[in-house]
Amino acid sequence: MANKIIIVVIVSIFTGLACKNHTHVNNEKTTQQEVIKNTVRDRSIDKSNAYNDLFLDSTDVEKFIVTARVNDTLAAALRNFYNARNFEYAWFASTGLIEQAFSFHSLYSTVNDTDAFNKSMEHYIDKIRVEEDSTIVAKNPAIIRTELQLSLRFIKYAIENYGNQNITASDLGLYIPAKKMPAEAMANKYLADNKANRNYGALNASYASLKTELGKYYSLAKNGGWPVITLTAKKIDSGFSGPAIAIIKKRLQITGEFSGQDTTALFNNELVIAVKEYQHKHGFKETGTVNLTLVKDMNIPAIARVQQLLINMQRMRWMPTRPEGKLIIVNIPEFEVYVDSAKMNLFHMDVVVGAEGHNTTMFSGKINQIVFSPYWDVPPSIVKKEVLPGLKRSKNYLTKRDMEITGNEGGLPVVRQKPGEKNALGKVKFLFPNSFNIYMHDTPEKGFFKRSERDLSHGCIRLSDAPKMAHYLLQNSSTWPAEKIDSAMNSGVEQFVKLSPAVPVIITYYTAWVDENQKLHFADDIYLQDSKIAKKMFSDPLLQ
Repeated sequence: MANKIIIVVIVSIFTGLACKNHTHVNNEKTTQQEVIKNTVRDRSIDKSNAYNDLFLDSTDVEKFIVTARVNDTLAAALRNFYNARNFEYAWFASTGLIEQAFSFHSLYSTVNDTDAFNKSMEHYIDKIRVEEDSTIVAKNPAIIRTELQLSLRFIKYAIENYGNQNITASDLGLYIPAKKMPAEAMANKYLADNKANRNYGALNASYASLKTELGKYYSLAKNGGWPVITLTAKKIDSGFSGPAIAIIKKRLQITGEFSGQDTTALFNNELVIAVKEYQHKHGFKETGTVNLTLVKDMNIPAIARVQQLLINMQRMRWMPTRPEGKLIIVNIPEFEVYVDSAKMNLFHMDVVVGAEGHNTTMFSGKINQIVFSPYWDVPPSIVKKEVLPGLKRSKNYLTKRDMEITGNEGGLPVVRQKPGEKNALGKVKFLFPNSFNIYMHDTPEKGFFKRSERDLSHGCIRLSDAPKMAHYLLQNSSTWPAEKIDSAMNSGVEQFVKLSPAVPVIITYYTAWVDENQKLHFADDIYLQDSKIAKKMFSDPLLQ
């Protein structure tokens, strides 16, 4: 899917380097001059307008080329890459690794054998991601090395997988942004009728659908957007009459939820249906009632929605091609998990994700074990904040919760919860090794899934129908028929089952997407990721 397009553009940015280097194999100097001539250093990029606020020195790149023994082809490509950015960091800002670094890591790890990774770089990246204080200094040798290793991996991935493609190099900023620009200018760039954009849409249907919606919303924004709704009552519903009703109808006519031409002041049945449709597409409970929260959402300006679409289109460029086999995708803001096979969605289910402050992290992994009737090893943070105060209140705190102390570590008791009805992980959990101690699991607290906003966990992903997931993952295993799976989930005895082959999992963060019925959806920016990126991406950010 999107990975092919990334490569198409990035390789073209190297101006046919692989072919040129082969032609001029005995003339390294000529090849490098040609590349640098074709990609002039963009000195208009500086700290006042850069996407990232850190810059390399050109000598850093040259030292890395020598130390890492980078061959002539890749060395020229690396110089070319950083000339286009005026040697602005591509993967780091002063606050840490940027979202594109996470996205490329997920793309790479999904389609490559982890044995091929630079292990020292992987460990260092994990260390940065899990540290609470991730302030980055541009002159830190370890940061410089990791930055350049990531860029080299990116270039290698491009050349090795797809070779040279004849697509304009001007779209580099669409993949790894270098410079802020007005939302209007960026929308024009994404919507331009050129070969690169046409080819991209042909290979990535999800991106193409979102691009169509970008065109619609950009036209709306240029034509003044939609009217602002003022609601004096806290809530209005069917039968209500007032001046706000006509404005709500007009607002929903513009974005297509209200198909009629009625402009009366009566909240009629047609408006109830339209409001439910809007609620469905924007992640609200479908009540057909208009309240202040819904009005606030309706009043988000059209140009702000344009920015949201652009941010999510940028994210979709890093989605890997759907494999022929199984793939599980979790979309955090949507509170949903999708299970794919043979490049088609088989089913999806509601999930609970981490609450603010316990964010579920964006990354990729592979489910390699299923654990039936699991123990829950209570994290030290929960032991400190919840268990110890509970023990002070009641001596029976552990007994009532089927918990036990199994040791002591770092001055804290090691606590685990036994398998059973009270277990916080429910009847089954699904492990995909990662540095964040995040996994998917069942839960006894089914009431959470009745809520429209489900950012409620300590970071792990709770499944609304975990048994269904277990049955699906083991459906082709002759040693695990359905009745044996059900028995293991209810046995009260912990049992680990190796899953082979492991199943890729990608945890994403889309706040705008088009579903299989070609309906555009928006979701709340629960972790304020869109807001952070808007301030980096646009010279006129509106998302708050």
